[in-house]
Amino acid sequence: MQHNYEQERLEAVQAGERALSSLENARNKLNNAKNWGIADLLGGGMFTTMLKRSKMSDAQYYMDQAKQDLQKFRKELTDIDAAGYLNVQTGDFLTFADYFFDGFVADWLVQDKIHQARQQVDDAINRVRGILVQLDS
Repeated sequence: MQHNYEQERLEAVQAGERALSSLENARNKLNNAKNWGIADLLGGGMFTTMLKRSKMSDAQYYMDQAKQDLQKFRKELTDIDAAGYLNVQTGDFLTFADYFFDGFVADWLVQDKIHQARQQVDDAINRVRGILVQLDS
């Protein structure tokens, strides 16, 4: 029985590390998008807008990947019956990729959405790290 628990715990840790990696990639791309967004706000022109949109697209890809990885992590936590023990509530940070790019009106709204997504990614990173610490102890 202990071997099965240890194997399931290891799978949960690996899933958590994959989720953390995806979240960190998303954060990096959001930072890039934010920086290009600021340049765009300062009158960067069409080229700057294209670069910003490209970085936003990259960020969306990693946010979608992070969402999948977080769902797998939650499943692995459930396999070791740790979801309740660790007080993991992933539902709120699994939704960040769903509405990130809805309804752009102006560049400053884009910046606000990038900022909000970055805060949510940071929150998810902190929560996954905390869970991984608990799994290792």
